[in-house]
Amino acid sequence: MLVLLPPSETKSDGGKDAPLDLAELSMPQLTETRELLVQTLVDLAADVEASCEALGLGPTQADEVERNAKLWVSATRPALQRYTGVLFDALDAKSFTRAQKAKALDRIAIGSALFGAVRAGDLIPAYRLSGGSKLPGMGTLRSLWKPELPKALAAEADGLVIDLRSGTYQDLGPVPDALIATVLTEKPDGTRTVVSHFNKHHKGLLARALVISRAEPTDIKGVARVASKAGLRVEIASERELIILTD
Repeated sequence: MLVLLPPSETKSDGGKDAPLDLAELSMPQLTETRELLVQTLVDLAADVEASCEALGLGPTQADEVERNAKLWVSATRPALQRYTGVLFDALDAKSFTRAQKAKALDRIAIGSALFGAVRAGDLIPAYRLSGGSKLPGMGTLRSLWKPELPKALAAEADGLVIDLRSGTYQDLGPVPDALIATVLTEKPDGTRTVVSHFNKHHKGLLARALVISRAEPTDIKGVARVASKAGLRVEIASERELIILTD
């Protein structure tokens, strides 16, 4: 089972591990594109104004450009600790037991505009690059990643894939047979609407349930059972789509 998470715009600072070594990352077939993008961001960081324009940053976010300038030399930390925000708060990796942490390293991958995708334990620096960004002198990130990322993810998957990435990151590297989860709010009158604010939170709870469960689901019914045991209210919409309901 492989649980694919979206990255987050926010990332923790610092780290205790050695600087970025692309050769040590999972999915080595992505190394050439990773190197191209890292060096492009480093070079672009020499021009703060151009960086802010390309990355969609405001005038008070120059520190994000500084992060990119130091991509080759800054300290790293495991991806599961690097990404922060609502989904990762709900995942609550800090609370994992040793056995649960081992499962997380085995079961979780995280989409990335810069690295394509990384495993939970891959050592990465803090950076700023979104899936919809367009860097000067090159095509879209989709045009860079789509020829190779789907194959890399398929090689990582040994069985069921639960793709919790947002649409932008799914588009960088589609996994055609993956299961997806849609979060809906159910109102008192029975009508349902797509959730925005709590979407990431509930996907984080689902990811946590799948990581810490002793079960190894092989289909959507198995995923639904794991989610239900974790207290989530779910419905099976199709062979590939799980609905998570909130009030």
